[in-house]
Amino acid sequence: MNVRQLHTLFNPKSIAVIGASDTPGRVGYSLFRNLTTTGFSGTVYPVNPNRDLVQGRKAYPNIAAIPERVDLAVIATRASTVPDMVNECIASGALSAVVISSGFSEAGTEGNRLVEQIRGSVESSNMALLGPNCLGFIRPQLNLNASFSRKMPHKGGVAFISQSGALCSAVLDWSVKEHVGFSYFVSVGEMVDIGFHDLIDYFGSDPDTKAILIYMETLTQARSFMSAARSFARTKPIIVLKVGRSQEGAKAALFHTGSITGNNQIFDAVFRRAGVLRVGSIAELFDCAKNLSMQRRPAGNRLAIITNAGGPGVIATDALIDQKGNLADLSAETMQTLNANLPAFWSRGNPIDMLADADPRRYSMALKACLRDPNVDGILAILTPQAMTDAAATARALVEITQKGYKTILASFMGEDDVAEGRRILAQGKIPAYEKPEDAVRSFMNMVEYQRNLRLLSETPATIPHAFTPNTAANREIISAIASSGRVVLTAPEVKEILTNYDIPVPKGGLVKNVREAKALAANIGFPVVMKIVSPDIIYERHVGGFISDIQTEEEIEPAFERIMDAVRSQAPEAQIFGIYVEEMIEKRYELLIGSKKDPIFGPIIVFGMGGVAVDVFKDTNIGIPPLNMSLALQLIDGTRISTLLKGYRGTAAVDVAAIQFLLYKFAYLIMDFPEISEMDLNPFAVDERGGIVLDAKIILDENVVGKIVKPFSHMVICPYPKEYERTVLIRRGRSVLLRPIRPEDEPMQEEMFKTFSAETKRFRFFGPIKESHEMLTRYSQIDYDREMAIIAELTEEGRKKMAGVVRLIADPYNETAEYAIVVADPWQRQGLGTVMTHYILEIARNRGIKKVYAYLLEDNVKMLDLFLKFRFTTRKEEDIYRVELLLDSMPAI
Repeated sequence: MNVRQLHTLFNPKSIAVIGASDTPGRVGYSLFRNLTTTGFSGTVYPVNPNRDLVQGRKAYPNIAAIPERVDLAVIATRASTVPDMVNECIASGALSAVVISSGFSEAGTEGNRLVEQIRGSVESSNMALLGPNCLGFIRPQLNLNASFSRKMPHKGGVAFISQSGALCSAVLDWSVKEHVGFSYFVSVGEMVDIGFHDLIDYFGSDPDTKAILIYMETLTQARSFMSAARSFARTKPIIVLKVGRSQEGAKAALFHTGSITGNNQIFDAVFRRAGVLRVGSIAELFDCAKNLSMQRRPAGNRLAIITNAGGPGVIATDALIDQKGNLADLSAETMQTLNANLPAFWSRGNPIDMLADADPRRYSMALKACLRDPNVDGILAILTPQAMTDAAATARALVEITQKGYKTILASFMGEDDVAEGRRILAQGKIPAYEKPEDAVRSFMNMVEYQRNLRLLSETPATIPHAFTPNTAANREIISAIASSGRVVLTAPEVKEILTNYDIPVPKGGLVKNVREAKALAANIGFPVVMKIVSPDIIYERHVGGFISDIQTEEEIEPAFERIMDAVRSQAPEAQIFGIYVEEMIEKRYELLIGSKKDPIFGPIIVFGMGGVAVDVFKDTNIGIPPLNMSLALQLIDGTRISTLLKGYRGTAAVDVAAIQFLLYKFAYLIMDFPEISEMDLNPFAVDERGGIVLDAKIILDENVVGKIVKPFSHMVICPYPKEYERTVLIRRGRSVLLRPIRPEDEPMQEEMFKTFSAETKRFRFFGPIKESHEMLTRYSQIDYDREMAIIAELTEEGRKKMAGVVRLIADPYNETAEYAIVVADPWQRQGLGTVMTHYILEIARNRGIKKVYAYLLEDNVKMLDLFLKFRFTTRKEEDIYRVELLLDSMPAI
């Protein structure tokens, strides 16, 4: 698939309706009627081998008989005929198709067979396909209704994507009544070809679309979804209603990590990481889109509530606290203003109850005071109709101030007829107006969540505390040996060795076969010690009496050894016993869980939280998606209640949180480097102010992966840092330069490089003057390695690492073409760096399957033009700029 096919789908000049009908009530009748009676300016051909005319127009026996190649085929025939219809469309040269027909996956084995036939045909063709089993799509701007819904929605800026055709009909009906407008309205059905990611990429680049709304039931191609969502979430709201809160994945898990982690929580974590806002209802879905287009996003969750009645203020407060918001702590200046202008019996705090006789002047004064208050992120104005209330005048006063304001303002005008005009004025003035205060609070917190997600997307991570060089090869040997033995459960010694190879601290210990060895090892380690059974058939030693702690003396070793062996032989007589593991006993203030499980949709996920034996009781955990950096690790920690204790609470010493962050960073690399790992628990990871250590750990391998050749990081939903693209090169004067992919942590070094740019360098790279900002630097340093590559030139001067230049490729979503850009900082120009970096990035592009690279340059950028000609780019002058292109198959050896 490519962008051209999607463009043709949504902008067709000619359409064939296969299965067009003259019989009212049939899908083919409604489809053809909608396409020919709503003002669509293109040509619509009916295809029906049993009719000469359909609805008064000449019918064709098949798509091949149509006198022109059609842009779009809409198929509404029996499911059993659809594979042949799809093949006929492909043979005719159609670039796109929509399959309305049902009777596929929902019909069982035969339906699934038909789906695979369609998929096979489309994958080997140049045709994009929407469906099957869908309502179709509507493009209001073109008066194009390629669906069997009778409603034509209003034109607007919302692209709506739904997996449910029935829900589409209901939403269309509701949207017409509520005057909600759409740029696109798409029912995706079973997504045999076109999926969520394709539509996000297309709508994300569409200037008519201001927000993307998705109703999601299931998700396939999760990595493509994440890549598309992360690419556009910064510039357009992507809001998802994900239904189905299954715990099936948790039921199948063997470790604590899996048992406390359900499908629903994982989707929450994925959406947060992608910058996507998840909501709980259809009303919230459209509310959020509307509010984000009408109001500024709040900087935080501190809400000031202005009201003329105490009860609704309390209701709003309860809703705010329930949703983890905060009542704004009004500043002394704000309190002074309110005291001077409100009646003596006002509430003297937040909520600001101005009493029942509050008039527009009071609302205006209170709103202005809250807008000035640095402790306030958003304001909710509540009005209840009283005998003396003028709702319309109050609304006008709020609107007048909002136009000059810079904070989030929402309103709840409670009631019906008495406040209807006020709500209308508010909506026209771009203040979201609600009947119930709790709905307004929910909307505010959704906006807070969206802004938080965006902020997390652009946060600059701290550098790691020190170099991390894991012994990957040693772990590879361990896992290969275990796999060769036919096992998937690792023993304690094997797990401890794997962790040690990744610089994850574990207690001193070892495997013993008898009492004499146990005594000798315990004496060497030092008392007290812990003893536990070692068996690949026993996951939890305590469950079979195979664990004894707090062994203080050598005399206690022999009875402990015998007690463990007797208990295991009794409780698990079939278990294969390798021996007993003896290790030093360590106690620390806090016990944490760090775990991972491989989700069937998203691959490995990471769980952090309160650990120990009570992990299943408290369930104080948070979920992260690898790869992690130091900032993402801190976010993972901060999302738990125990994080408050870890940072020091009521005189208790704080632990080294940075060390936990670094441990999570290393743990993430372990599960990224080894797709063979299905589940892993570090529980407990004991920690206090003196450091942390893993007291117990479990690993189970994925028998579906062990022993197989797997593409690196293909099990990940986000592509990690591609270390394989690191290369050291020599430039003029024999200077050594490291070429490597850019990292989010490089933002400070990138900012320093920007400061060395001359005005000419800036003009040549950015076609004009620029002003650096955190947002711009973040965009350049935090990239999606799946669809973009930026190679920096790193060198060392006076003991400091510096960025000398960066060359960049930004590919289209289908990895066919990519735009090239390069900049070399002024101090390192004219040293051959541009040539070396260009050759390397083009080599990477060819290895990644990109077919064509293009770039733009100003006509007076003579040096760059010479460089492009050296690499045999073709050039084309377009006014005062050149467009250059290179087909990578023709790239010369340099």
